[in-house]
Amino acid sequence: MVRLSLAIVALTITTSHGFAPAFLPRTTPTTTKSSLRMSDETYDFDVAIIGCGVGGHGAALHARGQSLTTAVFSGSDVGGTCVNRGCVPSKALLAASGRVRDMEDTEHLAALGIKVGGVEYDRQGIADHAKNLASRVKGNLENSLIGLDVSVIEGRGMLTGNPGEVKDELTGKVYNCKNIILAPGSIPFVPPGITVDEETVFTSDGALELKSVPEWVAIIGSGYIGLEFSDVYTALGAEVTFIEALPMLMPTFDREIAKQAERMLIKPRAIDFRLNVFASEVTPGIAGEKPVTIKMIDATTKEHVETIEVDAAMVATGRVPNTANMGLEEAGITASRGFIAVDDHMRVQVSHDDPTIIPNVYCIGDANGKMMLAHAASAQGISAVENIVGRDHVVNHDAIPAACFTHPEIAMVGPTEEQAIELAAKEGWTLGKSKGSFKANSKALAEGEGNGMAKVLFKQETGHVVAVHIIGIHAADLIQECSNAVSAGTTVQELSMMVHTHPTLCEVLDEAFKGAVGMSSH
Repeated sequence: MVRLSLAIVALTITTSHGFAPAFLPRTTPTTTKSSLRMSDETYDFDVAIIGCGVGGHGAALHARGQSLTTAVFSGSDVGGTCVNRGCVPSKALLAASGRVRDMEDTEHLAALGIKVGGVEYDRQGIADHAKNLASRVKGNLENSLIGLDVSVIEGRGMLTGNPGEVKDELTGKVYNCKNIILAPGSIPFVPPGITVDEETVFTSDGALELKSVPEWVAIIGSGYIGLEFSDVYTALGAEVTFIEALPMLMPTFDREIAKQAERMLIKPRAIDFRLNVFASEVTPGIAGEKPVTIKMIDATTKEHVETIEVDAAMVATGRVPNTANMGLEEAGITASRGFIAVDDHMRVQVSHDDPTIIPNVYCIGDANGKMMLAHAASAQGISAVENIVGRDHVVNHDAIPAACFTHPEIAMVGPTEEQAIELAAKEGWTLGKSKGSFKANSKALAEGEGNGMAKVLFKQETGHVVAVHIIGIHAADLIQECSNAVSAGTTVQELSMMVHTHPTLCEVLDEAFKGAVGMSSH
């Protein structure tokens, strides 16, 4: 087999995780910037949305559901990052490469009584699968907007500095809008010293095209994106090296889950890592002719520690808001590192230091930095529209789940155990913990997938669920029950008496819920 290795350089940006379908009203004292207050007049649209990712799309659908005339400035990017360069195509790559991994695991298959011959894959075919899926979903999103009479404007929307005005950057036409929702999304963050050519040194944008499967790839960052791509590359035969700026792999994950992930996703695979180092200089190479050079320095002392040469390097160091050059300054909005300050109702504030509200302007999704997840952006978009029509609404971000679609998957809702311990000490309650194991689950054992666990964190005084962390087969699907419990304020006492189908994977959670109240599950 061709020796394939992938070096992964790691730098992670910490974000909170959580989503609640229920909106918890809160009152936040604010002042209004009267100089920007709009007068009654005729508007081109009730709501104009700048950006057409998952957040902007969700806001547009809900706005039309409230009979508001709605325009979306798509910037020629219907679907945004998630559909075109993120969640959707990456899942296609993970699905295809995961099949390759499964079929090459002869020991696992033999335990099920299955024998297979050699496994081959078509790299271009896998790449086309991802591209075609993204195209199909993008078309579905666009058709849904058109079907609901949303005006899809091709150009990027820009603020002009005049209240209610949005300029189409493509044509120069200015529209007068009663309410404006900013949903510009984000772009990959490339640290200083790293040169990206999207050929041998690439961001997730370039990686999703799967132009090649290098023999040795360096992935800079061991967060969600880096971890998922390590799964893809190793399944297709590559070797991977993670380069992480912090002293531990997967620094934003719950530590117990991260240790399990290292045992299940790192150690059995062709993956090594460098910790507590920066990729201070990354120089592109030429595919098949010249290697990529990566110079590393100690994260503490900043002294040079190592230089490696790899076939390719992926930069997975997080994302930054796509808010440059969209007229924020002209509108009196001061961003911090690109992030736009908002209150709990998604209303835009002058700055993170000045809570004065900019009237009739909202910001959702990655650009406000509250939670950089596509489904969080959609929830925020719906919430913004609720507030526009006068129904007070606040998204409960603590109940929004997140998932990493490796094989097996990792999913979570709420804080890590480390964060929960600090929260309990600060707020004066006692943290309880209970676990369920995939090793004792009949369905998981039938699949030959007995590795993994679910951990439930709860308040001992009240039984309310604070967080749940899962690693194991189909964790991303299992987490929704837990998210709903956090959102609805369901207690472990109530959950322990709810009946779970047998035999199913969700009984792993049933075991944890029952364990929290001293019960045993069969």
